[in-house]
Amino acid sequence: MDRSSPVPLYFQLSQQLEAAIENGKLAPGSLLGNEIELAGRLGLSRPTVRQAIQSLVDKGLLVRRRGIGTQVVHSQVKRPLELSSLYDDLEAAGQKPATRVLLNTTTEADAEVAAALGIAEGAQVALVERLRLTHGEPVAHLRNHLPAGLLPLETAALEETGLYRLMRSAGITLHSARQAVGARAATAEEGERLDEPEGAPLLTMQRTTFDDTGRAVEFGSHVYRASRYAFEFQLLVRP
Repeated sequence: MDRSSPVPLYFQLSQQLEAAIENGKLAPGSLLGNEIELAGRLGLSRPTVRQAIQSLVDKGLLVRRRGIGTQVVHSQVKRPLELSSLYDDLEAAGQKPATRVLLNTTTEADAEVAAALGIAEGAQVALVERLRLTHGEPVAHLRNHLPAGLLPLETAALEETGLYRLMRSAGITLHSARQAVGARAATAEEGERLDEPEGAPLLTMQRTTFDDTGRAVEFGSHVYRASRYAFEFQLLVRP
């Protein structure tokens, strides 16, 4: 701790603990001990330690368990806004992705899906719904529509890898996407599915992906747990 810094001690401590969680020095399940032990070990006041811990509890990085103490949970997934799949991003971050296929069928395109894919309303499309998990915990509910017959969509393959990998393996060259990010409160059904209370904040994303010929090959409508997931933006000043 730099006691001469204008940065509050609690914030310095929370930043150091967050960095240790992100780089794996504090693994999921690790116990920090109680506030009195931490304060004594670090030479800080108990209110300072309590404030630092609470800030990380609020971020979903720590959890207080009665009779156990303060425990590290899995770090928040920070995903860059680029044309990549959630599966690949989780794998690159060491998050051990897994997939549970909830639905794999064909259906008729409604007005929204038809407009996104550039097809006639009522045309047949593939519909895939998946629950994406990391370390056994749900992170996102993914709902994707694809033009019918675009590629084989076997449930076993969808549970083994990401949709974009399957598309590339089928010879589809992903080129660009149009994407919108938002937020809203979880419904009771979403809360149960994502292990969040009803009304918990969720991040939303809608994406239409195009191949190198300009054809729309996928329309995704996804929701993510805000406690476990964030989008990262890189902003540049125009010259």
